Amino acid sequence: MEKSKTPILNLTILPLLFTGLLYIVLISNSSPASLLLPPRATFPACSGHRKSAESPAHEAPPRDDLELALRRASMGNRTVIIAIVNQAYVDPANSEDSDWTMLDLFLESFWLGEGTRKLLDHVLVVALDRTAYMMCRFRRLNCYKLVSDGVDFSGEKLFMSGDFLKMMWRRTNFLTDVLRRGYDFIFTDTDVMWLRNPFIRLSSDETEDLQISTDSFNGDPRSEENYINTGFYFVRSNNRTISLFEMWYSMKDNSTGIKEQDVLVNLMQSGNFKALGLKVRFLDSLYFSGFCTDSRDFGSVSTVHANCCRSIVAKIFDLTAVLRDWKRYRFWHRKSGYARNETFPYKWSNHVGCLKSWGIPINNTLT
Repeated sequence: MEKSKTPILNLTILPLLFTGLLYIVLISNSSPASLLLPPRATFPACSGHRKSAESPAHEAPPRDDLELALRRASMGNRTVIIAIVNQAYVDPANSEDSDWTMLDLFLESFWLGEGTRKLLDHVLVVALDRTAYMMCRFRRLNCYKLVSDGVDFSGEKLFMSGDFLKMMWRRTNFLTDVLRRGYDFIFTDTDVMWLRNPFIRLSSDETEDLQISTDSFNGDPRSEENYINTGFYFVRSNNRTISLFEMWYSMKDNSTGIKEQDVLVNLMQSGNFKALGLKVRFLDSLYFSGFCTDSRDFGSVSTVHANCCRSIVAKIFDLTAVLRDWKRYRFWHRKSGYARNETFPYKWSNHVGCLKSWGIPINNTLT
């Protein structure tokens, strides 16, 4: 009886042995790294950038919460999108006759835009107070709480008020720290609607240090006669840009009553950009539009900024209209079958709320 069991046992074991040997052969012919590590995240529009993130296995542990937040939001080339918010930008109580907040509209633009949804993974929302931080976490975004001892940045800071100026300088100081850590970034105000992937319109030339939006574009991307707007810009981390931001922030105490944007303009017009060897590109408002100068081309515009506007209520009112206009364009484009470069038969809605915020009465009509 014992002898009759042996062949049956051998037949049972042989298939298991063969499967095990096959598994070992397959493993030996595979790269261990490819089996153990996830693929590195890449972003095609930034493929020309000079820097690449190290594999997490070779990085030193993050030295603080900011480093951790930057790593989580960063693209593979150490590029991050940074937006800064306070309670006024996340609290529905600051929206008159609307359930939207400024942060809601900002995020909605990524959802409605062309090629923008994936970019949300690389947005770092910097919160200036606890309410903004909790709202960011609730939306499951990449969040970082920026501590400002002795200063309350939670409420709405009206344009050119004392607290508004303090908040703008705190922002400049924070962004200087990001550059020192070796991260390139797009800084974007949350009143900028991302309708298309802006990286496509930004230069991938590694020698471009700063690419910055304008309130009005004079046609020359190198002309320092363009009036810059610090609500949207792309800056590369290097010695030149770090020196610029350090110089910029050092002017804070000698610039009472002047907003940080005007200080940067003064630095440019005084020859400091050239002295630092900076290569700067001023962005065409056809692609990087705003309420100061509306883009004429729905088929080309990448971003729309609620500049030339004074209050959050006004911005929310008019940016809601921007997204409504954009949705009409997208619907028309899909249904009409027209090519992208065909002329859209409508214009942007009048910026009624923003005009009224400056005391300018106007009828709420489409033009």
